[in-house]
Amino acid sequence: MADDAVSAILRQVRRVEITARRAVDELFAGQYHSAFRGRGMEFDEVREYQPGDEIRTIDWNVTARAGTPFIKRFREERELTVLFLVDESGSAAFGSGLEARHVAQAKCAALLMFTALANHDKVGLATFADAPGTFFPPRKGRGAVLRLVRELFTPPPPRRGTAIAAALDWLNRVQKRRCVLFVLSDWLDPAAATPAFERTLAVTARRHDLVAVVLRDPRERELPDVGLVEFEDLESGVRRELDSSSPAVRTWWRARADRRHEELLGRLRRAGADLLPVELSAELPASAAAQSGRDPLLDAFGAQLRALFRRREQRR
Repeated sequence: MADDAVSAILRQVRRVEITARRAVDELFAGQYHSAFRGRGMEFDEVREYQPGDEIRTIDWNVTARAGTPFIKRFREERELTVLFLVDESGSAAFGSGLEARHVAQAKCAALLMFTALANHDKVGLATFADAPGTFFPPRKGRGAVLRLVRELFTPPPPRRGTAIAAALDWLNRVQKRRCVLFVLSDWLDPAAATPAFERTLAVTARRHDLVAVVLRDPRERELPDVGLVEFEDLESGVRRELDSSSPAVRTWWRARADRRHEELLGRLRRAGADLLPVELSAELPASAAAQSGRDPLLDAFGAQLRALFRRREQRR
């Protein structure tokens, strides 16, 4: 990669780090801490038995040595393993606004990664397209997170199809321990309507804490009235011409997108996964937001994150 391209990526990483850290500090570091549980319970201390304590917690070895009953006390293990599975298929290059979808994915993942970093969690990354891609095992520390963010902002190689189930099956094999798994994708997978896809989702949601981050571009739902348009599917290469000036065509386009989205929501609910929707904007950022250094996408994503955290807290 050319030096100029590397420098541009590093500047982008630095900007998103500053913006993400501000959001973490201001908005929801504490909410994240309470919304996601650790892997289990870890030993804290022993203390003398008191009336009302659970008999099953008695430490019989200490009790035998001391001659009086002692119990074990445990505390919830707060350290999490947070893993990101990121879509690098052909449709990740699409974007009707200022940014391609893979850039929006990188920003959302970076915000979550810096939130995990503030909680001293391990963070890992895996990519996929029509097959599993690279895998970076979970690590702790700012250096590890910056390495992953740089990887996310590096334009992915040209890849065609999407195979989410294959990526999840592969990840279930390589990631043995339970983790919080964020899958960032448009979830436009030809196999998504199959029973095998739903089974894989359900298996993954039982094994890990699965959160589906669904990034939708407005042009995938709303077709502008611009006359005859030729479209090319970035993954299959199929081309089709549509008359966007026809109200019937625009209605069909919207209904098709809404039906596909509702079907996806149903699959995620049945699997027991959480949904984190991201609506990408085709609008230019407001001048005031640009001057303040805020990112409208991250602000909107932060609002969705807070809503997710509240839902999870209510379920506990």
